[in-house]
Amino acid sequence: MAFPPRPQFQKGNFNPRFKREQQQEHRTNHMIRVPQVRLVGDNVEVGVYSTQEALKIANEQGLDLVEISPNADPPVCKIIDYNKFLYEKKKKEKEMKANSKVSEVKEIRFTPNTDEHDFNFKAKHAEDFLKDGNKVKAYVQFKGRAIMFKERGELLLLKFAERLAEIGAPEGLPKLEGKRMLIIFAPKSQKKKK
Repeated sequence: MAFPPRPQFQKGNFNPRFKREQQQEHRTNHMIRVPQVRLVGDNVEVGVYSTQEALKIANEQGLDLVEISPNADPPVCKIIDYNKFLYEKKKKEKEMKANSKVSEVKEIRFTPNTDEHDFNFKAKHAEDFLKDGNKVKAYVQFKGRAIMFKERGELLLLKFAERLAEIGAPEGLPKLEGKRMLIIFAPKSQKKKK
């Protein structure tokens, strides 16, 4: 069986495996190829300058000329330390990512014969999970012949739903999946009173 010939990369063809230059988010310094730019920023007089003049000002200050808004006419540039700018940006993104909490599904397990003390203990944990913004999956595990007491399991989950009514809302009625009867609660959104 013959294989097709490999593609040849001739002059002018681009092979993505061999990047010569790292791609930047913004054009900087000599990458800016327009005749005029509008300079803005703290340490310059705002106005339209030739690109060469703007580069000269940036060099005198030991900073970079960075194209902020390339679609404007003329493009808007700022004189800043580009590496510091990228560092600050990454830092902000990292902080925002850390602050956005991913909600999880916490599980609470019962048996058909769960006593009152265990029920209250598990309900307290479920309340804490819902207050933290997580979902709660409560289920009754039936072992062996305990499946005959499906009604007990259903009553237990409905009692649990009643207990969590102020904090969490059930996403449906208790349903039987194999030897488990389960119900999922989502936290109620905390609406601010006007």
